[in-house]
Amino acid sequence: MSTSPGFGTVPLLPGTEPLPELEVPPPGRQNRCGVLLRLLVLLPHALVLLALAVAAVPAAVAAWCGALLLGRAPEPLERFLAAFVAYEARWAASAMLLTDRLPPLLPGGPLAHPVQLRLHSGPLNRAAVLLRPLLMLPAVLVGAVVTAGWWAVSFLSWLVVLVLGRMPLPLFGASAAVLRYRMRVGAYVLLLSSAYPKRLFGDQGSVDSAIGVVRGPSGTRPLFLGASAKVLLGAFLVLGAVGWAVSP
Repeated sequence: MSTSPGFGTVPLLPGTEPLPELEVPPPGRQNRCGVLLRLLVLLPHALVLLALAVAAVPAAVAAWCGALLLGRAPEPLERFLAAFVAYEARWAASAMLLTDRLPPLLPGGPLAHPVQLRLHSGPLNRAAVLLRPLLMLPAVLVGAVVTAGWWAVSFLSWLVVLVLGRMPLPLFGASAAVLRYRMRVGAYVLLLSSAYPKRLFGDQGSVDSAIGVVRGPSGTRPLFLGASAKVLLGAFLVLGAVGWAVSP
């Protein structure tokens, strides 16, 4: 399933499994006033996201039961869960200052939104579906740790973007890597993808970095991380792990 009909595709390379793709434009100028008030203006969207998250819990359970019977999540549930994942990714991209565009107030939103997803949903292995609650735990843990590490330094990131009026490329790459991994974890947990979440540190040397046709300038397809971005990403992991270790 794709949340953006603008994505093109090319045949997969033999032996590869398509990972969910995240499209975020390269970093550009951002309005400083918008950066200053970003979390405040995102509050109404956060309420919508919370409502969707509450509804996604029983939908995910029903999709899991349906996938055990049918070999894939029922289409209505798949559409709803895909809309939820896309809305969360767009909200997070704005909150993380990867884009100055706010998410649409309602799920589905305009197709012209700069943050787009391609989830590659399809048939699922029933045995893998049955074990999904256990298989997903390591990826969920990594996603939670790296996200906690990003938020631990979020004030510094906000300050840098506020002063410069744009996000430096290393910070953009590391932040986009966190968001993409979170999106892939969400897609895996909600049975929207059979591919296990991977490529946290970017696509260098990855055969699946060549999959897909980019519609225009892209900051994440493929996602190439320089040394500075990888250092930042490693710092997010360390800070997140320390935070989890010392939390009561």
